[in-house]
Amino acid sequence: MNSAVVNSVVVTGGSRGIGAAVCRLLGARGYGVVVNYASDVDAARSVVADVRAVGGQAVAVQGDVSAERDVTRMFDAATELGPLTGLVGNAGITGDRLARLDEQSVETVRRVLDVNVTGAFLCAREAVRRMSTRYGGSGGSIVMVSSTAAGRGSPGEWVHYAASKAAVESLTWGLAQEVAGEGIRVNAVAPGTVETDLHAAAGAPDRPQRVAATIPLGRAGQPEEIAEGIAWLLSPAASFVVGAVLPISGGR
Repeated sequence: MNSAVVNSVVVTGGSRGIGAAVCRLLGARGYGVVVNYASDVDAARSVVADVRAVGGQAVAVQGDVSAERDVTRMFDAATELGPLTGLVGNAGITGDRLARLDEQSVETVRRVLDVNVTGAFLCAREAVRRMSTRYGGSGGSIVMVSSTAAGRGSPGEWVHYAASKAAVESLTWGLAQEVAGEGIRVNAVAPGTVETDLHAAAGAPDRPQRVAATIPLGRAGQPEEIAEGIAWLLSPAASFVVGAVLPISGGR
């Protein structure tokens, strides 16, 4: 790395899927990256190694995004890499099965809402407290990761997950209005069906292939394609974009 100031970004759920692709891309573009992970330390360390291999800076930080103390620790780690200028709120879960809502357990629904909604709130709040000019910060960008499921409702599969992502989009819009005048742009991306282990975690590893026929492009997306949209929203190239939800879905 050269002697220029390195800006840091916290990426939640950064050890796999879309989050890992975001970490690699941002690291290659000169950001210092906090690779947050829930439990798979080996996967997180692998992402850190990938970032460092291209000359970037990264650190893996274990933490549950729904736990306030863990969130604070993630953001503290960012300051060791450089001034905080971004958050990618990517951490999200669906539960362990595809099923109608009346067949889902209350424990599953509560955990999904805790990670996807409470976690998004806690991370966004911490980012604002550190980046807002109201608190002495120099501004920055927040990109939340929603899903096109928020608009479809995902009947028969994961209505609870879709509802959680609709909440993320509402959070994005409301927070964007609150902090735009404080140097922070808040936006979101809404991926469609993407080739990640999210589907296998819900017991349906073949879901991307099954859904592909309903996508105008005829295929599922790749994590790297979503990462490009996120990187754009973080960048100065999106300087007039506030409160947007960018679908990256192949047309579905």
